[in-house]
Amino acid sequence: MIDVQRLRRSFGPVVAVDDLVFKVQKGDVLGFLGPNGAGKSTAMKMLACFLKPDSGTATICGHDIITDPIGVRQSIGYLAENAPSYNEMTVGGFLNFVCDARMIKGQARTKALDRVVPLCSIESVYHQTIETLSKGYRRRVGLAQALIHDPQVLILDEPTDGLDPNQKYEVRKLINGMAKDKCIIVSTHILEEVEQICTRTIIIARGKILVDSTPQALIEKHKCSLDEVFRKITSTKKTA
Repeated sequence: MIDVQRLRRSFGPVVAVDDLVFKVQKGDVLGFLGPNGAGKSTAMKMLACFLKPDSGTATICGHDIITDPIGVRQSIGYLAENAPSYNEMTVGGFLNFVCDARMIKGQARTKALDRVVPLCSIESVYHQTIETLSKGYRRRVGLAQALIHDPQVLILDEPTDGLDPNQKYEVRKLINGMAKDKCIIVSTHILEEVEQICTRTIIIARGKILVDSTPQALIEKHKCSLDEVFRKITSTKKTA
């Protein structure tokens, strides 16, 4: 469902993403890992058509990110690292605005809201303005807008950032529940989260893929925790 072909992006002299190549299929939950500045968010923004690559391309559900960005956007749900929202809007107003943008109308809108609001546990803040919400609730509203059209592909950048332990558990449970029917990329710095929800792991640094494996295979190969595997791989590559 996602086919990334030599994706590259620079910012001046800095190469943020350097010839990435990978595929993700339906049923996969890919943990996209790397130290700060590795190029994770840049890569995800390109896949979501928020940034244009300098070279290379990717297709999502058969839609090319360069020649058919509208088709890509219709196929994906994207939660950015710092998901934009409108502080003066209520949660309900914002989600209805997202429905307008996605042309979800009538009974389809009612069903979408009835599904996603309890799914993301935001019933209690539905009539509050976004500026009054805690960081955790803002994150859940961001997740709701990514899920409202029930997309085939989810691109989630730090989906549990700012959530308390109970909220993190609920979001992980939600991702696990959706996994068999969707193709999901999750970027996170929480390595225990990767062990719990991801079927596959890519580790990148300085824009390049260092490892493409499964969490369990990495743990067994290196005979240590995933945290230690991550440190070993990223620090070794930096000093090599």
